[in-house]
Amino acid sequence: MTFNSAESLFEAFSKLKVLVIGDVMVDSYIWGSVSRISPEAPVPVVLAKSKEKRLGGAANVALNVQSLGATPIPCAIVGDDPDGEFFLERLRERGIPDKGVITSSERVTTVKERILAGSHQMLRVDTESDKDMSEIEQKSLLAHIKNLLPECQVVIFEDYDKGVINKTIIAETISEANRLGIPTVVDPKKRNFLDYKGATLFKPNLKELREGLKVDVDPKDIDSIKSAAQALQSALNAHMIMVTLSEHGVFIKDNGENHLIPAHVRQISDVSGAGDTVISIVACGLAAGLDARRTAALANLGGGLVCEHVGVVPINKDDLLEEANEQNIFS
Repeated sequence: MTFNSAESLFEAFSKLKVLVIGDVMVDSYIWGSVSRISPEAPVPVVLAKSKEKRLGGAANVALNVQSLGATPIPCAIVGDDPDGEFFLERLRERGIPDKGVITSSERVTTVKERILAGSHQMLRVDTESDKDMSEIEQKSLLAHIKNLLPECQVVIFEDYDKGVINKTIIAETISEANRLGIPTVVDPKKRNFLDYKGATLFKPNLKELREGLKVDVDPKDIDSIKSAAQALQSALNAHMIMVTLSEHGVFIKDNGENHLIPAHVRQISDVSGAGDTVISIVACGLAAGLDARRTAALANLGGGLVCEHVGVVPINKDDLLEEANEQNIFS
């Protein structure tokens, strides 16, 4: 589909429903200041000034999708615990459907607690289970996915290796989505890296690409990137491969076309959550019918914008719209 302006694309986003499958979590922050070293051990003492909890992981992808104007439908598992209750309450407060989220007494809700002094992260404490789902959990999650798929226009796999995504979930979801003509986009992690066969778009970062294929890739050498992308596309039989290259931009391969989109110079505060923003923009762009090059260019802008903020935050639609127009993406 041809879009002659960012405004027309964002209008198309508002008609989309996006199924977000993956590992959801709670991002917890303690903000404070440091003025002394502990007498108990050679570590800084952080004087806490404020605390905050946010939706994280695959739920941050859902927030990004919502910020773009589309409707996210998360499919995930949380624990039967206070953090799981907080997670569901926050979904409802944000107006995000919780009909795809399962509560399990066999798992804990994943929480990443960050302690920050100013803009510097001093420590992170994780509470999580990364064990595989039980057979009952898997059966229930698959039933939710297959029930919700027909009302969606695109599927996002947001994998954090916490056990909610496995080979069965991947294979059956992609098979059903392909049967229904629904594109699938993947933000992978190490455990299931080469299991997403038949996906529409597969988006590793440079580290994941190197580890997943066990090859050295030089982000400054376009031929090196092309070769790795071709190998990955062949291994997965994926329609498109997109690689985020941090300060070197993003690369996208769509059949015979290859595009390297340079990064924009920014004041980087925190790279956390940038991948969530990128995959959300990619999913909405492809579902709306935007071509691969412009999809990558828009995602590149969005990923950079969220890096200007401390902590994991979703994209601001107005900021992205303004930059898209400034960069003449649709000219």
